[in-house]
Amino acid sequence: MRSRTAQASPRTPKRRKREAGRATQYFDYDLLLVIIFLMCFGLVMLYSTSAYNAQADFSGDDMYYFSKQAIISILSFGVMFVVSKIDYHIYGAFSYECYIFAMVMMALVQTPLGVEIYGAKRWIQLPGNLTLQPSEITKIAVILFISYELCRLQKKINTREGIIRIMLFGAAASGGVLFLTENLSTAIIVMFITCVLLFIVHPKTKPFIMLAGGAMAFAAVAVSILAATITTSENFRMRRIIAWLDLENNQDGGGFQVMQGMYAIGSGGFFGKGLGNSAQKLGVIPEVQNDFILSVVCEELGVFGAIVILVLFGLLLYRLMFIARNAPDMYGSLVAVGIFAHIALQVILNIAVVTNMIPTTGITLPFISYGGTSILFLMAEMGIALGISRKIKLNEE
Repeated sequence: MRSRTAQASPRTPKRRKREAGRATQYFDYDLLLVIIFLMCFGLVMLYSTSAYNAQADFSGDDMYYFSKQAIISILSFGVMFVVSKIDYHIYGAFSYECYIFAMVMMALVQTPLGVEIYGAKRWIQLPGNLTLQPSEITKIAVILFISYELCRLQKKINTREGIIRIMLFGAAASGGVLFLTENLSTAIIVMFITCVLLFIVHPKTKPFIMLAGGAMAFAAVAVSILAATITTSENFRMRRIIAWLDLENNQDGGGFQVMQGMYAIGSGGFFGKGLGNSAQKLGVIPEVQNDFILSVVCEELGVFGAIVILVLFGLLLYRLMFIARNAPDMYGSLVAVGIFAHIALQVILNIAVVTNMIPTTGITLPFISYGGTSILFLMAEMGIALGISRKIKLNEE
């Protein structure tokens, strides 16, 4: 009797080709892992720097910064997960509304809702003794909106009108950050994101190189003139530049924080004094948990700790570039490039400030420095990047 068991049909060349071309959905677990490592590293360093708060206000609460940042980080991780599940094309459809919303939120800083902290008015008061920094919203809004505009203009971006349109939108957002929230460093980041996205889609490279060279030459001439002519100023930004030019003789005028940060870096050696053993954080470096937290990392973990941070950020940027190169459409690629540009420049600026390569700007180190608004919107950006990675299709071999 013949067996009734069905026999498998032979795999014909046509079937094998069809199976080989079958695509599988991708998710960037490598990026997710790097994000988790950076967040955990940041929380450990914030726990260490919380000793500064106990010394500064005599509260004795050595969990102050850690506990607040840990709660916000957990909530932000949930936000990232939700954002990653949403089709990123929806953000493009509402990118103009996001852009306008960001501008309105920055305008609210100039109303009675605005809060001034340490001489800078950049925050909005929220219920529950919470504050929000609207310039962080502007970074995401510019990434989403400029990317959408570049895709919408298509070949018109090669024309003068197209370039002017994009630059005007970027300049308007950057000017809003500068004049409405008095935040020069974030204004530079916003304009830099716009220029990078325009550079990516524009077919010519020479004009951008000439523009960058001209800007660097202008900055060098301006610094030389300031160094030769100005010795004192009432403007806080000018005082920072003067302190940067002559750090040792201007510690009372803005160079104290940088000088103490340099001492911390130098005293750490290669492997550092050990986690929690920083001396400079104990009320010596003002607000060390913010933009100068890298100096504590170098003092406690040494150059080795700084290398670990740089490697983690390098892996993060590499995964963002992988997503940008493999995104299913131009909009996804541009959004990933915008996120890449934001994080890369912010890391470079923070390291340059801490090592006294540029004047103090007040820019934080992503994922490491203390700041609820910063970590919330950084994780939202990471959620968008992971959402783009979900749309990547890899062919099974």
